[in-house]
Amino acid sequence: SSLGSTSPLKEQSSTSPIPNKASATPGAMTGVGTEDDIPLGERKTVTDFCYLLDKSKQLFNGLRDLPQYGHKQWQSYFGRTFDVYTKLWKFQQQHRQVLDNRYGLKRWQIGEVASKIGQLYYHYYLRTSETSYLNEAFSFYSAIRQRSYYYQVNKEDRPELVVKKLRYYARYIVVCLLLNKMDLVKVLVKELSEEIEDYTQRFNTEDQLEWNLVLQEVAAFIEADPVMVLNDDNAVVITSNRLSEGGVPQLEQGMVVGQLTLADALIIGNCNNQVKFSELTIDMFRMLQALEREPVNLATQMNKPGTLQEPSEKPAKRENPHKYLLYKPTFSQLYTFLSASFKELPANSVLLVYLSATGVFPTGHSDYEGPYDFGGVLTNSNRDVVNGETVQKRNQAQKEMHCLHPGDLFPFTRKPLFIIVDSSNSTAYKNFSNLFGQPVVCLLSPTVYPKSMQDQSQRGSLFTLFLYSPLMAFLYVCGLSSLRQGMWEKGQELLRKAYRDIGQMLTRSRAIDQAFLQFYGDEFLRLLLIRFVFCSATLRMHKLFRESRSFPESYPQLPKQDTVESNLLQKHILELAAMLDVQGLFYDGTLDSY
Repeated sequence: SSLGSTSPLKEQSSTSPIPNKASATPGAMTGVGTEDDIPLGERKTVTDFCYLLDKSKQLFNGLRDLPQYGHKQWQSYFGRTFDVYTKLWKFQQQHRQVLDNRYGLKRWQIGEVASKIGQLYYHYYLRTSETSYLNEAFSFYSAIRQRSYYYQVNKEDRPELVVKKLRYYARYIVVCLLLNKMDLVKVLVKELSEEIEDYTQRFNTEDQLEWNLVLQEVAAFIEADPVMVLNDDNAVVITSNRLSEGGVPQLEQGMVVGQLTLADALIIGNCNNQVKFSELTIDMFRMLQALEREPVNLATQMNKPGTLQEPSEKPAKRENPHKYLLYKPTFSQLYTFLSASFKELPANSVLLVYLSATGVFPTGHSDYEGPYDFGGVLTNSNRDVVNGETVQKRNQAQKEMHCLHPGDLFPFTRKPLFIIVDSSNSTAYKNFSNLFGQPVVCLLSPTVYPKSMQDQSQRGSLFTLFLYSPLMAFLYVCGLSSLRQGMWEKGQELLRKAYRDIGQMLTRSRAIDQAFLQFYGDEFLRLLLIRFVFCSATLRMHKLFRESRSFPESYPQLPKQDTVESNLLQKHILELAAMLDVQGLFYDGTLDSY
C-alpha cells in the first residue's frame, strides 16, 4: 500500500524505458555504417550501457515484490538498486556523445532514468520516514522539469510515452505536497492539466476519466485546509506543521517522565468520502506530518539538482518515527502490518496506531459486554465482495467481520501502545483494558459535531486538524477562514505559552494515570498529548459544542480539573479568542454547568 499505486499513477512492470528493444540488444547499433565500422571501445560502451539499463530495470521491478513491512529484508535490496542506478546515471553522463551517436539515446530516456531515481528516493523515504530522502526525490524530479527531459515526448506518436510523462507529473506533485511546496504544486497541476488535455485530444484513449479524476483529487487536496494565512500583499503564506526547533515544551527540572521513544507508527485511513490523492487521505497526510521533524539542509540540496547520493546503510540517529501508511487496508493487511511492527519494536519503544475510519456500530446488545461488543472502526472488505454482494449473509447475532474492534488490539498491549481513534464510533475504544501492565493510552475523537461543522468532514476531521495544527483548528471553529501573518504568529506565541502550562498540568497532577507520564518523555507524543488537552478544553468552552459526545475522550481518563477544565487553560483560550475578536463564541469564567 505504498503511495504510488493508484491506477493511473501505477508503474506497469511491462513498460521499459527503452522501446526499441531490437537496437538495445548488445552489439546492435544505430548510427551510420555497418557494425564493423564502429570502434571496439564505442561498441563496448553501448553494450555496457544496455547491461546497466537492463539490470536497473530488473532491480526496480523487483522492488514491487519486496514485502511492504519489516525493516530487514529490503535494506540490502535497495542498496543494490541504488548502486546500479548510480552507475547508470554516471555512465550516461560520461558517455553521452557515444550513446547519442551509436545508440540513439533520447532525452526522454534519460528523463526516465532520472524519474526512476526520484521514485527510488521517494520509496526510501516511505520505508525510513526520513524527510531528507524526500528532498533528494524532489531534486531529481525538478531536474527533469528544468532540463525538459520529457519535452520531445509529445512529438512522438506513442501514447505510452505520454503516459510516462503524466505519471512523472503525478509523482512530482505528491512529493511537492509532502514538502509543502504548494505554489509549485499549483504550477504543476496547471501543466499536468494541459498535458492531459493534449494527450486525450491526440490519442483516443480510455483512461481520460482516470486522469481527470487525478486532477480533481489533487485540486480538492490543495483546497482542503479550512484557513488561509495571508501576508501584507494578500498572498497565501505556506505554514508547516512538522515538529520544529522550539515547537514543543522542553522537559523541566524535576519532571518525572518515562524514557520511552516513539519508534513505529501505523497511519490508517479508511473514511468513506474523504479527500484523497494517491492513496493518502487528508487525515493521513496531516498525521504523517505531525509525526515528522522539519527537514533540514534544504538549502544545500537545492543547488545540486540531479546528483545521486546513495543513502548510507546506517543513518545517524533516527530523526522521525518509522511510519506505515495504510490506505483502506483489509483486516488481514492491517493485522499483518501491526504484527510486523510489534515484532520489530526496539526495547523501550512505543508503537502508535492512528485510525481515521468510518465507525462500525454494534448490531445487537448481549447481556455481557466485552471488547467485541461495542463495534469499532471499518476495515476494507474488498476481498469478500462478489458482484457487489457481501459473501457472508449478515446474521444479527454475529459480529461485523470488517471491523477493527478494541479487542483486536489487546494482544499488542504487551508493549507500550499509543492509540488515536478519529471516528464516529471512537468511544468503542473507551472500553479498553490494560492486560499486561504496559503503558497504554487511547485518544478518542468526538463522535458528534455541531451541525454547522459537519459538512466539512470531507475536507478532513476536526479532531485530527487539532492534533496537526491547533491554531488552524481553533480559527476554523471560530468561523474564520483567513488570518494575517502577523496575527498568526502572535497566535502561535500564545499557544506556546498554553502548551508550556498544559505540560506542567500533566506532569504535576497528582491524579493523572502514569501511562500519560510514561509517554510524555517522547517529543512527538508530548506534543500530541498537549494538543489533545488544548482541543478538549477549547471544545468544552465553545458555545456550539454542547453535547458531551462533542468532546474528545481518552482511555485512561484524564483528571478534568487538573487538565481540560483548568482555569489557567481557560484563561489562555479566552486570551486567544480576544486577540481574534471572537470571545463571544466562548463561555467565560468557571464552567459550573459541568
